[in-house]
Amino acid sequence: MKKTLALPLFLQTLGLVIVTLVVAQTLSVLVILNLPPPPPLVYTVAEVVQAVRFAGQAPPEEGVHVLTTRVSARPPTGETEGRRRVHFGDAVAAALAVDRNSVVVTQRGPRIVALGGPRAAPQQRELLRDAPEPLLMGSFEIGIRQADHKWLIVGPKTTFGIDPWQERLLLVVALSILAVSPVAWLFSRRIAAPIAALAAGAERLGRDPRAPHLEIVGSAEVAAAAGAFNEMQERLRRYVEERVGMLGAIAHDLRTPLTRLKFRVEGAPEPLRDKLITDIDQMEAMVASVLGFVRDAAQTRDYCKLEVSSLVETVMDEAALTGADAAVEQADRVVVDGDPLALKRLFVNLVDNALKFGSRARARVLAEGDMAIIEVDDDGPGMPENEIERVFEPFHRVETSRSRETGGIGLGLSVARAVARGHGGDVVLRNRSTGGLRARVSLPRARPA
Repeated sequence: MKKTLALPLFLQTLGLVIVTLVVAQTLSVLVILNLPPPPPLVYTVAEVVQAVRFAGQAPPEEGVHVLTTRVSARPPTGETEGRRRVHFGDAVAAALAVDRNSVVVTQRGPRIVALGGPRAAPQQRELLRDAPEPLLMGSFEIGIRQADHKWLIVGPKTTFGIDPWQERLLLVVALSILAVSPVAWLFSRRIAAPIAALAAGAERLGRDPRAPHLEIVGSAEVAAAAGAFNEMQERLRRYVEERVGMLGAIAHDLRTPLTRLKFRVEGAPEPLRDKLITDIDQMEAMVASVLGFVRDAAQTRDYCKLEVSSLVETVMDEAALTGADAAVEQADRVVVDGDPLALKRLFVNLVDNALKFGSRARARVLAEGDMAIIEVDDDGPGMPENEIERVFEPFHRVETSRSRETGGIGLGLSVARAVARGHGGDVVLRNRSTGGLRARVSLPRARPA
């Protein structure tokens, strides 16, 4: 048993989040600091005049920027002060040959219009200073009063696309995610691996109480859970071994008094003697079955990959050699991880039941998703619905089977279900609509290596 101390799961998760955020933000800042600033978006007087003249019509192809126009009963609202805004309004009024009081220039957002303004970036100040005509930047609206006293509003067109500088920022985000993903994947795998191992150990324990103990690795919480799991498995193993050993000892000790009874009934009257001997023989058969069950339970399972159809065909061929009506109707090639001897005993029990109570046995092997399905049909009278589950109880037999010729001990189906569930599957019985009984075995298919 390996034991490794580790940080609590809370601290590991917190560390994963912090490391991921720090790495992503560091990469983003480094890339952004090395990128050139986005070029300013400027509008000229000629573009505004062109938008006004072509209001309501398709703009000419030579336009640099797209401006939209709309008609409003009121002038645009916003900041109108500023020397450059006044100059821009003067230039628009002169170009359109309208009264200056009929032109209103408003600005929204940062004041980046003023030449050399305190908020203007160096690149913007240089552009405004060297421009041969007034320019506007950012979000603005220009209102021109019409003859009907309504206002024609001109402004930049709102687009849903992204600008080149925004594309660069998105690229930075994508690169940060790409760079951080391996780190996050390694951390997440380190955190999740012990939990997955704990789940796999629980699944192994369901199949075999003698499965190897879990390695106590991972966070403090997972290590504590693995330690408690190992202790539970050890107690469960001792409990099962004690009960199986007790059952085997009782069955073994019963053989001696049964043998003595057999000698003592020799002097009994013949009709009574035959009945007593029959009862004693049945008891000896029950004892032998219990001892066989105990031996099987005490054996260490030798799991390997095997093809179920080949095993079923072998069982059916052996039954057919004795003169029984047994055959395989469908045999898909399905591989499972299992103990060949235990699985063979499972199929032998089902085929024997089909031949005893149904006179014939027909088997099919098929794959359904991640399960291997084995069906064994007979042509017998079927079974009452209230008995279908009870027959899996040890030593329980349906009333019609209590005869010397066909009656079994009552452990066959119990052993079959125990073997199937020990392999992670199950055995169920169903009455067929056409008559007879169907035993359906489901086993997990082998996982690829």
